[in-house]
Amino acid sequence: MTNERAPAGARHVAIIMDGNGRWAKKRHLPRAVGHQRGVEAVRALVRAARQMGLEALTLYAFSTENWRRPEEEVSALFGLLKRYIREDLAEFVENNVRLHIIGNYKALAPDVVALLDDALERTAHNDGTTLAVALNYGSQDEIARAAARAAAKGPITPEAIEAELDTAGLPPLDLLIRTSGELRLSNFLLWQVAYAELWFTDVLWPDFTPDHLREALDQFGQRERRYGGR
Repeated sequence: MTNERAPAGARHVAIIMDGNGRWAKKRHLPRAVGHQRGVEAVRALVRAARQMGLEALTLYAFSTENWRRPEEEVSALFGLLKRYIREDLAEFVENNVRLHIIGNYKALAPDVVALLDDALERTAHNDGTTLAVALNYGSQDEIARAAARAAAKGPITPEAIEAELDTAGLPPLDLLIRTSGELRLSNFLLWQVAYAELWFTDVLWPDFTPDHLREALDQFGQRERRYGGR
């Protein structure tokens, strides 16, 4: 398991993008509008992450628990996802952004799977910022799957499990951000967050800007990471 000290600047940032519904409710708008504005925030953050030199940005887009939401809302969320991929894929290719998916995305609708497979293939050789999108993702499920694969290969050790996680190949997680004022991890990157720094903000996701990301990174840079040492 990788516990070496990260450089002064964060290499890998993950974000729990929370608050689209509350953003819309405060403005007496449909939840779908909040999700649309949330996609615009994603677009701005991905561009900013590349400009800031982040090696990886992981976004919690759709959890295994989100299937409990109304069918109409789930359908709208995946409609937005498909539109975002179609509209921004050329920009990913042009700007050397590599797309990576964590979670069991193969269980999604065939048209979504085909779209994601094409995007993954077209960006596979990019070596700039990696955009990792968590789709149909739950960390407990991820750990269970990783442990099963590790057990099939030999002794179960932390290193063996880590090598089988969906995030294998990405830099160790440095900073996890959650928007909207909630103070929980919601089954997201439970293994990877072991020595990551946490940053919570009351800002609702559609209002989260690159300036907020810079603020979080500035505070990250002021923290001393001891990994259990003194």
